[in-house]
Amino acid sequence: MAHIRKPLAAAVALNTAVFLGEAATGLRAGSLSLLTDAVHNLSDELALICLFLAYVVSARMSRGLQRSANLLNSLGLVSVSAVIVWQAVDRLHHPRPVIGWLPVAVGLFGVAGNWGVARMLRPWRGSNPAIRLAYIHNLGDMYVSLAPVAAGVLVSLTGRSVFDPLLALGIGGWFIFSTLVELGRSGDALLWPEDAACPHGSARPRRIETLGSGPVRS
Repeated sequence: MAHIRKPLAAAVALNTAVFLGEAATGLRAGSLSLLTDAVHNLSDELALICLFLAYVVSARMSRGLQRSANLLNSLGLVSVSAVIVWQAVDRLHHPRPVIGWLPVAVGLFGVAGNWGVARMLRPWRGSNPAIRLAYIHNLGDMYVSLAPVAAGVLVSLTGRSVFDPLLALGIGGWFIFSTLVELGRSGDALLWPEDAACPHGSARPRRIETLGSGPVRS
């Protein structure tokens, strides 16, 4: 399964660079919108690591790792997003200064990084529901990473830091909505990967669609 491990390892490395860059810059710039995107990338990071390990260990252990990856990338993200929304509301009432140009530069780096991760996962999105979820999230992250860019531009042009928590509030709400939608579409396959596809089961990707309460293979 080395042909799957390599792109997963590369995706982990690229996502790590995006997370560290956004987290460090978000703290430096005082940008909640950039920190929000960094936290989301941390959730993706943990899930990608679990996915990578699922293709390294035994079949029985890999199922548990897949379930952990799915939960980290769904239920955990909903919880973190709720905290983000709360912090955004607090900053709307108590504004803090934001260095506008930093979220612009690093946000664009985040867009490119998330596109790269999605591109690496794309060939295998049909082989496993967990990979499909990670792929969909990183596609969405391309657009979500534009929010810190927009916030930085607005803060720089107007001098009003209120735009940063407003955009962070929007990001948090989108995370919650998109994650709950994906859980509703393929919850059974994500929480019970042994009923869907085992990473050790085939050498080439198989397309798996979810319909109703269970997976349908084609």
